[in-house]
Amino acid sequence: MSASSSIEWTDATWNPVTGCTKVSQGCKNCYALRFAERFRGVKGHPYEQGFDLKLWPDRLKLPLDWKESKRIFVNSMSDLYHPKVPDAFIRNIFATMIQARWHTFQILTKRAERLGQLGLSLPWRSNIWQGVSIENMDVAWRADELRKVPASVRFLSLEPLLGSLQGLDLTGIRWVIVGGESGPRSRPMKRAWVTELRDKCRRESVPFFFKQWGGVQKHRNGRVLDGRTWDAFPGSA
Repeated sequence: MSASSSIEWTDATWNPVTGCTKVSQGCKNCYALRFAERFRGVKGHPYEQGFDLKLWPDRLKLPLDWKESKRIFVNSMSDLYHPKVPDAFIRNIFATMIQARWHTFQILTKRAERLGQLGLSLPWRSNIWQGVSIENMDVAWRADELRKVPASVRFLSLEPLLGSLQGLDLTGIRWVIVGGESGPRSRPMKRAWVTELRDKCRRESVPFFFKQWGGVQKHRNGRVLDGRTWDAFPGSA
Protein backbone atom coordinates (compact mmCIF):
# COMPACT_ATOMS: atom_id res chain seq x y z
CA MET A 1 0.00 0.00 0.00
CA SER A 2 1.51 3.25 -1.09
CA ALA A 3 0.67 6.81 -2.10
CA SER A 4 2.79 6.12 -5.20
CA SER A 5 3.23 3.03 -7.36
CA SER A 6 5.64 1.61 -9.94
CA ILE A 7 2.72 -0.07 -11.73
CA GLU A 8 2.59 1.73 -15.05
CA TRP A 9 -1.19 2.19 -15.30
CA THR A 10 -1.88 3.53 -11.80
CA ASP A 11 -0.60 6.19 -9.40
CA ALA A 12 -1.10 4.54 -6.02
CA THR A 13 -2.20 1.30 -4.35
CA TRP A 14 -4.71 0.82 -1.52
CA ASN A 15 -5.00 -2.53 0.26
CA PRO A 16 -7.87 -2.73 2.75
CA VAL A 17 -7.60 -6.48 2.12
CA THR A 18 -4.39 -8.50 1.73
CA GLY A 19 -3.83 -12.13 0.86
CA CYS A 20 -5.51 -14.39 -1.65
CA THR A 21 -5.71 -17.93 -3.07
CA LYS A 22 -4.99 -19.19 -6.57
CA VAL A 23 -7.87 -19.73 -9.00
CA SER A 24 -6.36 -20.13 -12.50
CA GLN A 25 -3.18 -20.37 -14.55
CA GLY A 26 -2.64 -16.62 -14.28
CA CYS A 27 -2.03 -17.08 -10.55
CA LYS A 28 0.72 -19.69 -10.92
CA ASN A 29 3.66 -17.34 -10.30
CA CYS A 30 1.82 -14.66 -8.31
CA TYR A 31 4.16 -11.76 -7.50
CA ALA A 32 2.07 -10.71 -4.49
CA LEU A 33 2.24 -14.16 -2.91
CA ARG A 34 5.99 -14.33 -3.50
CA PHE A 35 6.47 -10.92 -1.87
CA ALA A 36 4.20 -11.53 1.14
CA GLU A 37 5.52 -14.97 2.03
CA ARG A 38 9.01 -13.53 2.51
CA PHE A 39 7.74 -11.93 5.73
CA ARG A 40 5.66 -14.77 7.18
CA GLY A 41 6.37 -15.00 10.89
CA VAL A 42 8.13 -11.61 11.09
CA LYS A 43 6.57 -10.13 14.22
CA GLY A 44 4.78 -6.84 13.65
CA HIS A 45 5.23 -6.87 9.85
CA PRO A 46 2.10 -6.20 7.73
CA TYR A 47 2.66 -9.62 6.16
CA GLU A 48 3.41 -11.47 9.39
CA GLN A 49 0.59 -13.81 8.30
CA GLY A 50 2.15 -14.25 4.86
CA PHE A 51 -0.41 -14.32 2.06
CA ASP A 52 -3.29 -15.55 4.22
CA LEU A 53 -6.33 -13.35 3.61
CA LYS A 54 -6.71 -10.51 6.11
CA LEU A 55 -9.12 -7.58 6.39
CA TRP A 56 -7.70 -4.20 7.47
CA PRO A 57 -10.56 -2.01 8.78
CA ASP A 58 -8.08 0.66 9.86
CA ARG A 59 -7.13 1.22 6.20
CA LEU A 60 -10.66 1.84 4.96
CA LYS A 61 -10.44 5.65 5.09
CA LEU A 62 -6.86 6.01 3.87
CA PRO A 63 -7.68 7.51 0.41
CA LEU A 64 -9.46 10.38 2.14
CA ASP A 65 -6.06 11.54 3.41
CA TRP A 66 -4.67 11.79 -0.13
CA LYS A 67 -5.81 15.23 -1.22
CA GLU A 68 -4.22 15.20 -4.69
CA SER A 69 -6.26 13.38 -7.33
CA LYS A 70 -4.86 9.92 -8.07
CA ARG A 71 -5.64 6.75 -9.97
CA ILE A 72 -5.74 4.16 -7.18
CA PHE A 73 -5.41 0.40 -7.73
CA VAL A 74 -7.68 -1.24 -5.15
CA ASN A 75 -6.25 -4.39 -3.51
CA SER A 76 -3.07 -4.83 -5.51
CA MET A 77 -2.19 -7.49 -2.91
CA SER A 78 -5.53 -9.32 -2.89
CA ASP A 79 -8.86 -9.72 -4.71
CA LEU A 80 -11.81 -7.62 -3.52
CA TYR A 81 -14.31 -10.33 -4.53
CA HIS A 82 -12.55 -13.22 -2.81
CA PRO A 83 -15.20 -15.43 -1.14
CA LYS A 84 -13.76 -14.71 2.32
CA VAL A 85 -14.30 -10.94 1.98
CA PRO A 86 -17.76 -10.19 3.49
CA ASP A 87 -20.29 -8.28 1.42
CA ALA A 88 -20.48 -5.65 4.17
CA PHE A 89 -16.73 -5.01 3.97
CA ILE A 90 -16.92 -4.61 0.19
CA ARG A 91 -19.72 -2.06 0.70
CA ASN A 92 -17.56 -0.17 3.20
CA ILE A 93 -14.82 0.04 0.57
CA PHE A 94 -17.34 1.35 -1.96
CA ALA A 95 -18.50 3.95 0.58
CA THR A 96 -14.95 5.30 0.83
CA MET A 97 -14.56 5.36 -2.95
CA ILE A 98 -17.77 7.35 -3.28
CA GLN A 99 -16.69 9.78 -0.56
CA ALA A 100 -13.22 10.21 -2.15
CA ARG A 101 -14.78 11.35 -5.42
CA TRP A 102 -11.63 13.25 -6.53
CA HIS A 103 -9.81 9.93 -7.02
CA THR A 104 -10.31 7.30 -9.71
CA PHE A 105 -10.41 3.76 -8.27
CA GLN A 106 -9.33 0.78 -10.39
CA ILE A 107 -10.62 -2.58 -9.15
CA LEU A 108 -9.33 -5.77 -10.75
CA THR A 109 -10.57 -9.30 -10.06
CA LYS A 110 -10.31 -12.90 -11.18
CA ARG A 111 -13.46 -13.72 -9.17
CA ALA A 112 -15.76 -12.72 -12.00
CA GLU A 113 -18.63 -14.96 -10.85
CA ARG A 114 -18.97 -13.10 -7.57
CA LEU A 115 -18.56 -9.78 -9.33
CA GLY A 116 -21.42 -10.69 -11.66
CA GLN A 117 -23.62 -11.74 -8.74
CA LEU A 118 -22.87 -8.81 -6.43
CA GLY A 119 -22.19 -6.09 -8.96
CA LEU A 120 -25.77 -5.03 -9.66
CA SER A 121 -26.34 -4.23 -5.99
CA LEU A 122 -23.21 -2.11 -5.51
CA PRO A 123 -23.32 1.72 -5.61
CA TRP A 124 -21.27 2.46 -8.74
CA ARG A 125 -20.06 5.99 -9.46
CA SER A 126 -18.13 7.40 -12.41
CA ASN A 127 -14.85 7.35 -10.44
CA ILE A 128 -15.04 3.59 -9.80
CA TRP A 129 -13.66 1.47 -12.65
CA GLN A 130 -14.01 -2.32 -12.69
CA GLY A 131 -11.82 -4.80 -14.52
CA VAL A 132 -11.21 -8.53 -14.79
CA SER A 133 -8.00 -10.43 -15.47
CA ILE A 134 -7.89 -12.77 -18.46
CA GLU A 135 -4.75 -14.76 -19.25
CA ASN A 136 -6.04 -17.09 -22.00
CA MET A 137 -9.26 -18.05 -23.76
CA ASP A 138 -10.09 -20.62 -21.05
CA VAL A 139 -11.14 -17.73 -18.80
CA ALA A 140 -12.41 -15.30 -21.44
CA TRP A 141 -15.90 -15.82 -19.94
CA ARG A 142 -14.85 -13.42 -17.18
CA ALA A 143 -15.50 -10.56 -19.61
CA ASP A 144 -19.13 -11.72 -19.90
CA GLU A 145 -19.55 -11.41 -16.14
CA LEU A 146 -17.93 -7.97 -16.23
CA ARG A 147 -20.43 -6.82 -18.84
CA LYS A 148 -23.22 -7.37 -16.29
CA VAL A 149 -21.76 -4.63 -14.08
CA PRO A 150 -22.90 -0.99 -14.55
CA ALA A 151 -19.42 0.48 -14.03
CA SER A 152 -18.68 3.61 -16.07
CA VAL A 153 -15.40 2.01 -17.22
CA ARG A 154 -15.10 -1.74 -17.67
CA PHE A 155 -11.56 -2.84 -18.43
CA LEU A 156 -9.51 -5.97 -19.07
CA SER A 157 -6.06 -6.80 -17.74
CA LEU A 158 -4.59 -9.39 -20.11
CA GLU A 159 -1.59 -10.14 -17.91
CA PRO A 160 0.18 -12.46 -17.71
CA LEU A 161 -0.77 -13.08 -21.34
CA LEU A 162 -0.35 -16.85 -21.77
CA GLY A 163 -1.91 -17.45 -25.16
CA SER A 164 -3.67 -15.93 -28.14
CA LEU A 165 -6.83 -13.96 -27.33
CA GLN A 166 -7.74 -13.31 -30.93
CA GLY A 167 -11.34 -14.42 -30.31
CA LEU A 168 -11.85 -12.17 -27.28
CA ASP A 169 -15.10 -10.15 -27.32
CA LEU A 170 -14.46 -6.48 -26.52
CA THR A 171 -18.11 -5.43 -26.53
CA GLY A 172 -18.70 -2.95 -23.70
CA ILE A 173 -14.99 -2.78 -22.82
CA ARG A 174 -13.47 0.69 -22.54
CA TRP A 175 -9.81 -0.14 -21.81
CA VAL A 176 -7.38 -3.02 -22.41
CA ILE A 177 -4.08 -3.57 -20.59
CA VAL A 178 -1.64 -6.19 -21.94
CA GLY A 179 1.52 -7.49 -20.31
CA GLY A 180 3.87 -10.43 -20.06
CA GLU A 181 4.71 -12.33 -16.90
CA SER A 182 7.75 -11.19 -14.93
CA GLY A 183 9.98 -12.64 -12.24
CA PRO A 184 11.38 -16.12 -11.57
CA ARG A 185 9.90 -18.92 -13.72
CA SER A 186 8.06 -16.37 -15.87
CA ARG A 187 6.33 -17.90 -18.89
CA PRO A 188 7.08 -16.44 -22.32
CA MET A 189 4.68 -14.20 -24.24
CA LYS A 190 4.67 -14.24 -28.04
CA ARG A 191 4.85 -10.95 -29.91
CA ALA A 192 1.99 -12.08 -32.18
CA TRP A 193 -0.36 -12.35 -29.19
CA VAL A 194 0.36 -8.72 -28.35
CA THR A 195 0.10 -7.28 -31.83
CA GLU A 196 -3.17 -9.04 -32.61
CA LEU A 197 -4.68 -7.50 -29.47
CA ARG A 198 -3.23 -4.09 -30.27
CA ASP A 199 -4.67 -4.26 -33.77
CA LYS A 200 -8.04 -5.48 -32.50
CA CYS A 201 -8.23 -2.59 -30.05
CA ARG A 202 -7.40 -0.11 -32.80
CA ARG A 203 -10.10 -1.52 -35.07
CA GLU A 204 -12.69 -1.36 -32.30
CA SER A 205 -11.53 2.02 -30.87
CA VAL A 206 -10.67 0.58 -27.45
CA PRO A 207 -7.77 2.33 -25.65
CA PHE A 208 -4.75 -0.01 -25.53
CA PHE A 209 -2.09 0.06 -22.80
CA PHE A 210 1.00 -2.12 -23.20
CA LYS A 211 2.48 -2.62 -19.75
CA GLN A 212 5.57 -4.78 -20.31
CA TRP A 213 7.21 -7.65 -22.18
CA GLY A 214 8.02 -9.26 -18.83
CA GLY A 215 10.65 -11.92 -18.26
CA VAL A 216 13.08 -12.55 -15.44
CA GLN A 217 14.62 -9.10 -15.97
CA LYS A 218 11.55 -7.19 -17.10
CA HIS A 219 13.23 -3.77 -16.99
CA ARG A 220 15.75 -4.88 -19.62
CA ASN A 221 12.97 -6.09 -21.89
CA GLY A 222 11.03 -2.86 -21.43
CA ARG A 223 7.61 -1.99 -22.84
CA VAL A 224 8.29 -0.70 -26.33
CA LEU A 225 6.19 -2.21 -29.12
CA ASP A 226 6.89 -1.33 -32.75
CA GLY A 227 9.14 1.56 -31.80
CA ARG A 228 6.89 3.27 -29.25
CA THR A 229 5.06 2.90 -25.97
CA TRP A 230 1.28 2.43 -25.88
CA ASP A 231 -0.19 4.33 -22.96
CA ALA A 232 -3.85 4.97 -23.83
CA PHE A 233 -6.42 5.39 -21.08
CA PRO A 234 -10.23 5.57 -21.27
CA GLY A 235 -11.17 8.71 -23.13
CA SER A 236 -8.50 8.14 -25.78
CA ALA A 237 -7.97 5.47 -28.44
